[in-house]
Amino acid sequence: MKKRYTSCLFAATVFALVACTGVKVPEQYASDNKLPAIYPDYVDVTIPVNIAPLAFEMDHQAEEMVARFSCGGEEFVWGGTAVQPDEGEWKDLLEKAKGKEISVEVYASNDGQWTKYQPFHINVSNDSIDPYISYRLISPSYVAYEELTINQRCLEDYVESVIYDNMLCSHEDTGQCINCHSYQQYDPARMQFHARQRQGGTVIAYDGKLSKVNMRNDSILSAGVYPAWHPWLPLIVYSTNRTEQVFHTKDHNKIEVYDAASDIISYNLETNEVTNLENDPEEFEVFPAWAPDGKTLYYCSAHFEFPDTTEHSFQVIHRAKEVKYNLFKKDFNPETMQFGPRQMVLRADSMGLSATLPRISPDGRFLMCTMGEYGVFHIWHRDADLWLLDLKTGSLRNMEEINSDNTESYHSWSSNGRWVVFSSRRYDGGYTRPFIAHIDENGKGSKPFELPQASPDYHRLFLKSYNIPEFMKGPVTIKPQSFADVLKTEGTTVKYKPAK
Repeated sequence: MKKRYTSCLFAATVFALVACTGVKVPEQYASDNKLPAIYPDYVDVTIPVNIAPLAFEMDHQAEEMVARFSCGGEEFVWGGTAVQPDEGEWKDLLEKAKGKEISVEVYASNDGQWTKYQPFHINVSNDSIDPYISYRLISPSYVAYEELTINQRCLEDYVESVIYDNMLCSHEDTGQCINCHSYQQYDPARMQFHARQRQGGTVIAYDGKLSKVNMRNDSILSAGVYPAWHPWLPLIVYSTNRTEQVFHTKDHNKIEVYDAASDIISYNLETNEVTNLENDPEEFEVFPAWAPDGKTLYYCSAHFEFPDTTEHSFQVIHRAKEVKYNLFKKDFNPETMQFGPRQMVLRADSMGLSATLPRISPDGRFLMCTMGEYGVFHIWHRDADLWLLDLKTGSLRNMEEINSDNTESYHSWSSNGRWVVFSSRRYDGGYTRPFIAHIDENGKGSKPFELPQASPDYHRLFLKSYNIPEFMKGPVTIKPQSFADVLKTEGTTVKYKPAK
């Protein structure tokens, strides 16, 4: 189909020099009445006032492009083969546009002919975003899971660094797998992650002290995974899981990761004690999450009954679509450190869905979770969407404004509750990448935007997935080798304390 252009003829080709970039805006061009197709898609997004520059390129072939950004009578122009704003000028622009919108005009050239597209806007929120996020970078698990890292990235620029490299303790004949990095109240000085297999254990950094904990115990199902730090107490709640993985031959979901058993435990950092909180053999309990007041623990649980004579893993695989998780909570007394009985929060199975990954907003108002047709590991399920439960009114809705037609899974609230970062496969269906969306006081999300990179096509060429994006108030300053050194030690074995 041919493009439609409005008539737009000029007597001569004149270029205007703007700012100090040396990039010129064409004055002779044809006009296209469509919005520009750009990658990443930053058309009409809402961004924080302290975000890194949004670099982008045309999503089709273009010899050259120019973009004019304007707000309040001031203009900045950037261009070339891609639009890559100068960091200093970008910061000036955001400061001027705070609480307002930036108008963006895009021009693209092919065969010496310039085209001007319909302008779009970028809304600049008054709400800032936490300066850092961290994530695990991993190849598809059926390729080589040992070559993975936990990285941190400054959101105010493009600087990325490694928190820990899995290969520091891996060898050809004995591998290792790191996962589940987590922080207490966004504090990089209070963090933990797990290492499985060779020299495995849980690494905990707590106010300058670095330690390795061996959490296996005969009285609990397995070592703890999927951590949830109490907001202020030296207490972490985990699920303990017997996790397995299989590959589909016909289903459009490539991989199924499932639990043949799972429980909920607590770990006291001061006493080095673990306690079973939920360990019903006919319940799969997983994904604990604290309310910000520290008085309620949320988690997910699926009821599943096994025939006595059948191997459990076989049953879960062949009845996989029966496994649907509901949301529960337990009251907690911070003074006595005692938990109450479980209470139903959301019957997702009555909707024909399975709810996982609950995360509560910092003001305690909203609970965001991932829901799909079945199962626990929704990062591999194409139907997985983000849902929002209003804990004040009890209303529940699909967050259609931020979901896509592919996978949405892990998510994290910013410390001010105005942003979420989440993993999505929306661009190619194969790799998860971080997307950020603004959430207003009523729980309404804005159009998500991809994590900005200095090179617009960075993610198209980067063949790793971003896993478990977590906001942080600053960078982790512990060196990767320091984590490796503590992992090479024997570590401390936990003590078991029965629940009262």
